[in-house]
Amino acid sequence: MNTMKLGVNIDHVAVLREARQVNDPDILNALNVACMNGADQITIHLREDRRHIQDIDVKNIMMHSTLPINLECSINKEILNIVSEFKPHRATLVPEKREEVTTEGGLDVFTYEDEVSFAIEQLHDAIIPVSLFIDPTIEAVEKSKELGAEMVELHTGLFSNLFAMLNSSLPYSNHSVKELELPRYELSSRLEKSIEDIKLSAKRANEIGLEVAAGHGLNYHNVHEMMKIQEIVELNIGQSIIARSVFSGLADAVKEMKRLTIR
Repeated sequence: MNTMKLGVNIDHVAVLREARQVNDPDILNALNVACMNGADQITIHLREDRRHIQDIDVKNIMMHSTLPINLECSINKEILNIVSEFKPHRATLVPEKREEVTTEGGLDVFTYEDEVSFAIEQLHDAIIPVSLFIDPTIEAVEKSKELGAEMVELHTGLFSNLFAMLNSSLPYSNHSVKELELPRYELSSRLEKSIEDIKLSAKRANEIGLEVAAGHGLNYHNVHEMMKIQEIVELNIGQSIIARSVFSGLADAVKEMKRLTIR
């Protein structure tokens, strides 16, 4: 029996705090609960617009965490300078648009090849291992290796949306994914393809010496599909854990997700 590493993303605790701009809930309380109840690493995203995690949060989390810190960031030079100074256990480069609600897709390692290469070089100079948050394609995996990353995190957003449109109340809500309002047989076919794309990408990454993580939209209902892919060694999950914690408490929410990562 073995388990996947579980990275608990606590950004959404900071989202609640920033909604009222008071230190409640305290991000350090969330950090401590996650650390004590099954998390293997803490994941946070220092966005350019500072909509949730602030610079002082990164400093405090780095200072007080008993677990490794996976710091997600854009390829913006100012942000890279800050990350280089904080020296997290790993930096994960992600795409970022100020108008988006959440990260909408993988990092375009082809269009921004030079910028990504420079970012990796800068982070390596600071002795920080780098993961690239990419769409699950063979081409993106191979380019990530070429650029010098040690790890890739496969973007599971499409998989998660397809799964939710098939297996939840999402189609009947205000947040239905319009482009996926399709017949169920079409959704099923696309879901199968999305899982196969993740499998093939994870396998190729493993073959060429990259560690493989997965994340985005994963939750208590769909995570079992990722558990079937042996090459994936880590999951980064945030929103669903924090949402569950509203009803069950954060400790139980983390424990339950950790239980689901036992193969």
